Amino acid sequence: MKKRASGVLMHITSLPGELGVGTFGQEAYNFVDFLAETDQSFWQILPLTTTSYGDSPYQSFSAVAGNTHLIDFDLLTKEGYLTEEDYQDVDFGQNPEKVDYAQIYEARRPVLEKAVANFLASDGAAEKLDSFVAEAQWVIDFAEFMACKEYFSNKALQEWDDKAVIRREAEALEAYREKLADKIAYHKVTQYFFNQQWTALKAYANKNGIQIIGDMPIYVSADSVEVWTMPNLFKLDEDKRPLAIAGVPADEFSDDGQLWGNPIYNWENHQKTDFAWWIYRIQEGIKMYDYLRIDHFKGFSDFWEIRGDYETANDGSWQPAPGPELFAKVKEVLGDLPIIAENLGYIDEKAEKLLEGTGFPGMKILEFGFYDTTGNSVDIPHNYTENTIAYAGTHDNEVINGWFDNLTDEQKAYAENYMRRLPGEPITETALRTLYASVSKVTITCMQDLLDKAADSRMNIPNTVGGNWEWRMLKEDLTDDRKAFLKEITTIYNRGK
Repeated sequence: MKKRASGVLMHITSLPGELGVGTFGQEAYNFVDFLAETDQSFWQILPLTTTSYGDSPYQSFSAVAGNTHLIDFDLLTKEGYLTEEDYQDVDFGQNPEKVDYAQIYEARRPVLEKAVANFLASDGAAEKLDSFVAEAQWVIDFAEFMACKEYFSNKALQEWDDKAVIRREAEALEAYREKLADKIAYHKVTQYFFNQQWTALKAYANKNGIQIIGDMPIYVSADSVEVWTMPNLFKLDEDKRPLAIAGVPADEFSDDGQLWGNPIYNWENHQKTDFAWWIYRIQEGIKMYDYLRIDHFKGFSDFWEIRGDYETANDGSWQPAPGPELFAKVKEVLGDLPIIAENLGYIDEKAEKLLEGTGFPGMKILEFGFYDTTGNSVDIPHNYTENTIAYAGTHDNEVINGWFDNLTDEQKAYAENYMRRLPGEPITETALRTLYASVSKVTITCMQDLLDKAADSRMNIPNTVGGNWEWRMLKEDLTDDRKAFLKEITTIYNRGK
């Protein structure tokens, strides 16, 4: 990121459309056109991996497998694997501004099963699938994991009824491979569909000068193919139950801290393999995206380990992680990489030193800068540095309207004075002007803020389950006026192409 530039943060699920959830279809291509038209350089999205607990893209059944909710049915129809009648009258949810995950989970599966059957019956299917699997060896374990999971009534890995398959005993595995061959094929083919559609969309974005910033969660779910197949990489008992879990102590989101529930890494075993899994994982991320944002970067200097007998997330302690050693090895093997560090939350001297040593750009959050009215916050724009990515807020924060409404009178007065809010100007425009004027090389705005959306459009409230990740824009929300405003501040503050 050598020049001033800007972009927009909006997850694929938030795109408009008729299928109950945003997909890789025409509206995604239209969104790329909008970014190009307004001189943006980046489209930032959330993890594309398949979701599990609480519909969160940060709790996935796999560190690399794609979220099949994003597969577009119109594109499958063009390929000849579906007809419009297969999904035209299906109920994917009644509210076009909210994703109903329970509904689309039930409604999409039969349509995808029909597409898979038609694909497998088509000419050249075996060759296409074999070629994909040869390039994506991970899909074999993933398909087997998902097939077994479905066989055991979608229970978490640790609750499966057959301990022999939990422990991957050879005889048991072979029996389930034979018994579940059709389901295994389904999961391979849907990953093929995902890969084909995402690769085409990313190529279109790149052709139009838009680079994709993707997201890599630091942890994987306890209910994941990695825990099933590589238990030595985590702190687990013999039945693959976490001996300790991840989270953070008390913070601005919760007095009890955040209890994430992910298994803690066995860093000693990672070191013994020269961090082979991390190199593989980062390499896969760079294949999928142009820039890779690593979530919770603090966890690579020290991580919060929560005891097995916990009552809250505060029942834990900071433990050292081999971040400098890890990223030195990554650089040795993969070279300099386009990585962004999510360095938010409790950032101490050790975390700052790790970030400085890597040279990765960190993040700044404008909203955080105005809680302290003395002007001394590290997130107040006059304290930004060039090698940072500046946001008004991210998917984990309030949208600007909700944030401003919740400030004290003193904080509101300070913010309005600092940002020189014009009479009658929406606070969203005031904040985005201030953001784009900052010295940070790159600024990213959430789509909800560009559209001047209300507080209930927030994407996620950390440490809560349910009601998150649901927001979708309406096609008519993106007016010529909103496009003109974005292009104007991009041009004025020299962030255009």
